[in-house]
Amino acid sequence: MRRLSLLLLCAGIAACTGAEESSDPAARDTLTRRQRDSIVGASGLPGARGVQRALEVSDSATARNATMDSLLRR
Repeated sequence: MRRLSLLLLCAGIAACTGAEESSDPAARDTLTRRQRDSIVGASGLPGARGVQRALEVSDSATARNATMDSLLRR
């Protein structure tokens, strides 16, 4: 009996966790991946420093590529 109730509980939880696709654009997430990563990097969560550092490296590479592009266009 205990096994059956545990199985039903797990099945109920699994049924409730399914994400529904919403056709309403306002209901969708409006943050970009960059914005979410920035929020995580500013938080005190474990690994946040690594996320923040990855964003800094990405910004540095983007700036370097922009400089190289502008030099090539001259």
